[in-house]
Amino acid sequence: MKFGPIPIAAADGALLAHAVRAGDILLRKGQRLGPAECAALAAAGIAEVIAARLDPDRDRHEDEAARRLAGALTGDGLAADEAAAGRVNLRATVPGLLVVDAAGVHAFNRIDDGITLATLPPFAPLEAGTMAATVKIIPFAVGLDAVTAALESTTQRPPIRLAPFRPRRVAVISTRLPNLKESVIDKTLAVLRARLAPSASTIVADRRIPHTTEAVASAIADAARDAPDLVVLFGASAVTDIADVLPAGLVAAGGEIERFGMPVDPGNLLLLGRHDGRPVVVAPGCARSPKENGFDWVLNRLIAGLTVTSDDIAALGVGGLLNEIVSRPRPREAPAPEPAAAPRIAAIVLAAGRSTRMGGPNKLLAPLDGRPLVRRAVEAACGSRATAVIVVTGHEAPVVRAALEGLPVRFVHNPAYAEGLSTSLAAGLDALGAEIEAAAVLLGDMPRVTAGMVDRLVDAYQPARGALIALSTSGGRRGNPVLWSRRFFPELQAIRGDTGGRDLLAAYPEAITEVEQGDGAAFDVDTPEALAALGAETTI
Repeated sequence: MKFGPIPIAAADGALLAHAVRAGDILLRKGQRLGPAECAALAAAGIAEVIAARLDPDRDRHEDEAARRLAGALTGDGLAADEAAAGRVNLRATVPGLLVVDAAGVHAFNRIDDGITLATLPPFAPLEAGTMAATVKIIPFAVGLDAVTAALESTTQRPPIRLAPFRPRRVAVISTRLPNLKESVIDKTLAVLRARLAPSASTIVADRRIPHTTEAVASAIADAARDAPDLVVLFGASAVTDIADVLPAGLVAAGGEIERFGMPVDPGNLLLLGRHDGRPVVVAPGCARSPKENGFDWVLNRLIAGLTVTSDDIAALGVGGLLNEIVSRPRPREAPAPEPAAAPRIAAIVLAAGRSTRMGGPNKLLAPLDGRPLVRRAVEAACGSRATAVIVVTGHEAPVVRAALEGLPVRFVHNPAYAEGLSTSLAAGLDALGAEIEAAAVLLGDMPRVTAGMVDRLVDAYQPARGALIALSTSGGRRGNPVLWSRRFFPELQAIRGDTGGRDLLAAYPEAITEVEQGDGAAFDVDTPEALAALGAETTI
C-alpha cells in the first residue's frame, strides 16, 4: 500500500485518508475516489489529496480483511456484524460466558500491527446480542501475508468462544439459627432466582434445616432425590474453617471438598466440593446480596457447563478485588477502635441554591410563622443530637447568614453553587473534621423536617450491623434527610451536577436502612405553589 499526497489527476481508485470539504462537496475518510469525485475536486480547485493506493495482489482492503478474520472467529455462539471502517463486531448469539484463550489472543495480535482483536474480560457473562469482541484493521489495508497468518493462527482452536448457559436444576439447602429471620432466607432465594434467570435455571428444592453437621449431611444425601445439577448451601453462620459445620456435613454425607477460600473479595469464604458426581457450593455470606461477588463467578461457570477446579479458583485473584465490603463495621486497613458512647454525627444543611424555579425571590428567606424557611431547617439540625451543624451558603450568602444569626452553626461558602447541588454537598463534607463518623444531609427548603426526624436517622445508623445509610421515607417513598457513613464521603464528593446521592443509593442497597418519617420527608419548596401551600402567612 502506498500512502501520501496524490495529484487529483492520478487519484482515481485511491482511498481518501481524510475527509475533504469544498463548497457543497463532502467526501468522507476512506471513500474510494472515482472519475466523478476526482472531477468535482478538481473543479473545486483542489490539486491533491492525502490518500492510500492498494496493491490488488499484495493488499487486502480493511473491510475485506476484517470480514475474513472475524469469520474465522464465529461459530461456538458468536456471530459477526457487517464490516464498516475496518471493524467487525462479534456478538453472542445466545446467553453464556465468554471463554478467552489469552495466549491465543496475544499471538493473533502479534502477527501484524494493523490487525487487532479486542475482547471483553474472560468469563464475562453475555446476553444474546451483546458484543463480545471486535476485530479492527488499523490502516486502510493490510498485507495478504499477514491476513493469511492470522487466519492460520485460528485454525486449531479459535482464541474466543461462547460457553452457552444451560437450564440447570438447583437444590438449595439453608441452615437456621435463632437469630436468622425466615425473611432473610426468603430474600436469599429470591436473589438466587434472579441470578439463575438468564439461563432459565430453576430451584427444584428448598430445604431449611438446623445448623448442625448431622442435618447438613442428611440434607445433602437427600438432595439426590431431586436430581439436581448443582447443590447450593447457605449457612446461618459463616464458614470459618474447613472443619466447620457445613464442610463437615458435606464430608459426612460422603462428599469431598475441592477448595475452601477464594482470592475474590467479596466472596473469600466460598467452598467448592462435590457429592454424588455433582458440584456442591457453600455460598459466602455476600451471595445473599444481588451485587456481583465471587459466588457469581463460580455459579456462572457451573451453569455454562465449565469445570471449576481448585486451580481455576486460585487463578481468580488478578481482578478479584471487586470492591470494599461496605457493610463491614470498619475498613480493613486499621483495627477497629473501641466503640464510643455515641457516634459523632454532623448535620449538613444545604442552603446555597438560586431558587430558579421560584421565578426570582430566594425561597429560603420566605417567612413562615415569623421565621425564614432556612432557619426552620437549621433549627431542626441544631435541636437534634448532631454534634456539629454545617450550613453551606452560596446564592445571597450574606442574607442567608443574617437569617441564621444566633444559631450555633459553622458556615461554609460554596463559590461554585451555580454548578449544582453536588458542589454544595462536596463543600459541606469537605468541612467535616476527621472525628466525624457520619453526616445527616438536610435541604434548606424542607421546613417540615424536625429535630426528631434527624434523631431517628441517628438511631437507625448501626454500622456494626451494616446499616451505613439511614434513609428517610414518606409513605414508603424515599425522601430527605439522609444520613451517610463516612465510608461514602469520597463517592459523594465525586458526584457532579444538580443531583445528590441517588445513584449511590442504587449502588449500595445492602447498606440502607429506611426510616418512615411521614409527610415532612417529602415536602420541599420549589415553586410559588408549594410555598403557598405552607399557609397564608407565608410571603416573600
